[in-house]
Amino acid sequence: MNFRRGYSREEPEINLIPMIDVLLVILIFLMVTTSYSKFSGLEINLPTADAPAAKEPPAEIDVAVSASGEVMVNKSAVGGGDIDAIVTAMKRAAGTGKEPLVVISADAKATHQRVVDVMQAAQQAGLPHISFATQQTKP
Repeated sequence: MNFRRGYSREEPEINLIPMIDVLLVILIFLMVTTSYSKFSGLEINLPTADAPAAKEPPAEIDVAVSASGEVMVNKSAVGGGDIDAIVTAMKRAAGTGKEPLVVISADAKATHQRVVDVMQAAQQAGLPHISFATQQTKP
């Protein structure tokens, strides 16, 4: 016997409109709070010059400082390692050349004091032109 005449069971349905409203609010929130980075900088045009090429490249003195503090001047080890020994080795490497360039190649883990000692030795040797060698990081 069916005592519930005319009563049919309704199928449950999922109302998607509130879910769409929530997603739109989240989307708007993300769009407003996201910061877009712009690379700002000056756009400059460098001046040009026509200069004659250098007749002969300047002489270089390569000074290498290892992580343990050892110093090599033009691939020959400096005995003693104090500033006076480095000055002597630099003067010997400079010879009679006119103001050579001192290129310091220091290990990344070398102490700062050791590099400053090499710079001081170059100053005492009368070599005012100093440069540092670096390398690019690998991507």
